[in-house]
Amino acid sequence: MKIELNSIGTIHSPHKELEGMPIQPTGAKGVHGEIEIKDQYAAGLKDIEGFSHLILIYYLHECRNEALEVKPFMDDATHGVFATRAPKRPNHIGMSTVKLEGVDGNVLHISNVDILDGTPLLDIKPYVPQLFEDTIDELRIGWFEKNHHKAKKQKADDRFID
Repeated sequence: MKIELNSIGTIHSPHKELEGMPIQPTGAKGVHGEIEIKDQYAAGLKDIEGFSHLILIYYLHECRNEALEVKPFMDDATHGVFATRAPKRPNHIGMSTVKLEGVDGNVLHISNVDILDGTPLLDIKPYVPQLFEDTIDELRIGWFEKNHHKAKKQKADDRFID
C-alpha cells in the first residue's frame, strides 16, 4: 500500500549539516529553532501555547537509503533498525520531543532542537506524560541500557550521510 503525506510546515534550526549535529534532543538542550506552519494548517495551532513540550513527527528528507541493520551512533555493534533511532528507516520518519518557547502567529519557537534545518514537518502532538505514565509497568530499553548516557554528548558523524 502506498501512502502519501503532506508537509504541514518546515522546521528551521542552526543545524545546516548532518555531521556534527546532536543525535537526540537530550544532546540539544538550549538549541533554539522555529517551526513555520503553512497557512492552511495555522488554525490547528489553537490552544497549543498551553503545552510546554511538543512531539514533532517529520520526514528525514536528507536520508536517501534504508538499511534493516545499522550501527547506531551510540554503539559499535550492529542492530536491527527497528531497535534503534537511526535515520535509515524504510519510511524515513523521525520524531523528537522539543520545548515550546512561544507562538507568534503560524511560527512556533522551540528549543532542544536536534533536527536538520529545512526538515519537512508531518505532524505535531502535545507531550502529555500522564497519558503514558501508568501504562509501562516493566520498562526495558535493550542495548540502550549501557549506552543511553552517551546521547547528551554524542554528535552525528558521517555514517548515515548518503
